[in-house]
Amino acid sequence: MDAHLLMLTVVSFLVTLGILITVHEYGHYQVARWCGVKVLKFSIGFGKPLFAKKLGNDQTEYVLAALPLGGYVKMLDEREAPVEEHEVSRAFNRQPVWKRIAIVSAGPAANLILAVLLYWVIFMSGVTGVKPIIGDIPQDSPAAQASIKSGELITSVNNTAVASWQDVRWVLVQQKLKSNHVEIEASINGQSYIHELSLDSITDSDFESDFLTKLGLTTYQPDLQPKIGDITAGSAAEKAGMKTGDLVLSVNDQGIGHWENFVNVIRQHPSQRLDVKLVRDNKTINLFVTPDAIDDNGKQIGRVGAAYQVDPAVIDQFLVDVKYSPLTALSKAADKTWETSIFSLKMLGSMLTGDVSWRGLSGPVTIASYAGQSAHMGIKAFIGFLALVSISLGVLNLLPVPVLDGGHLLYYMIEIFKGSPVSDKAMEMGQRVGFALLGLLMACAFYNDINRLITG
Repeated sequence: MDAHLLMLTVVSFLVTLGILITVHEYGHYQVARWCGVKVLKFSIGFGKPLFAKKLGNDQTEYVLAALPLGGYVKMLDEREAPVEEHEVSRAFNRQPVWKRIAIVSAGPAANLILAVLLYWVIFMSGVTGVKPIIGDIPQDSPAAQASIKSGELITSVNNTAVASWQDVRWVLVQQKLKSNHVEIEASINGQSYIHELSLDSITDSDFESDFLTKLGLTTYQPDLQPKIGDITAGSAAEKAGMKTGDLVLSVNDQGIGHWENFVNVIRQHPSQRLDVKLVRDNKTINLFVTPDAIDDNGKQIGRVGAAYQVDPAVIDQFLVDVKYSPLTALSKAADKTWETSIFSLKMLGSMLTGDVSWRGLSGPVTIASYAGQSAHMGIKAFIGFLALVSISLGVLNLLPVPVLDGGHLLYYMIEIFKGSPVSDKAMEMGQRVGFALLGLLMACAFYNDINRLITG
């Protein structure tokens, strides 16, 4: 990872944590104030304070601490310290159970509301994706067995309209949790076809990779001219003298019809000297290039460090940009947040039952990596990433695990049915169990992070 990308990753990770933690804790803070509870401290981060200042009539202390992996809102509470008589009514523990439920629920709710707002912005500004046009169908693949043909445009999956490959992937992931068969509607040359696609070949580990390829659903590749675009500094292409705008005619006297041919030939000849004939400024010239040998899942492939020169007119034919009115965008944003929340819960349930691998859990290292990648892709990608992580944080905190917000809500539900608060002893035992479960979850996430770093 170069210095620029490393810096972008660190900054993006800190921005992600800062926004999500601040929004979560502000939810607790604001509803506590609405409910008349005195807030003593509002802290973003743990450990040594980097900044602290007391403000307002209640002299609430606002803190920015050194360890940015969380935060907290400290409220007046008789269980933690003696409370003066005139402020007893403002203590958290003296509030009716419905107020305590509102205050505890407000943090996760704030994260989910943030996700809705972020998706709202995305849907209003326009979502760009690749049209789900089918490419080459591998023989004996599930797609081939379903009689899906190359060139067909997927229009719906199980009666859910799809406009991009991202939509197709998302709907198929959801359907896999329900059934091993889906109905694909596709069209070509004005004719519509219905295909029954089997998902039996997809295993839990495939969710971490491009499982669409395993189904035989490949992206249609247009015949692109073998024209050189950007060249990586210090690459084999630069050393050979290739330049942006060069049109490749042949490699070792093998004709090159389109870009994919050129890529395949290069990949098949790592560390081998190749005779390349190309056109530059209407003149035919010959160059010799030796592709660098790159390890690709244990196999050596060639790479010269030259990219395709993009022709916007060709690319635009295969892209779709969908914008929505503010009201429709808000509705879709709410639906997207709801569907993602339910999907997260189903995935977690499947992990508990063993139907889905625990390798899907991610820790701070993976989140930081994705934050950097999404920021590098552009503001829309980063906003989408931020919304997704905000949903994950909100859903995670609603789980009925002591020490999480959901654990406290569980106590309050028991209090409603029991008619009295849960005993201090029961809460203490619950805290221990909660810390143990949370520690186990974090250990698993860190293990996955380290495993991804080692295996790539």
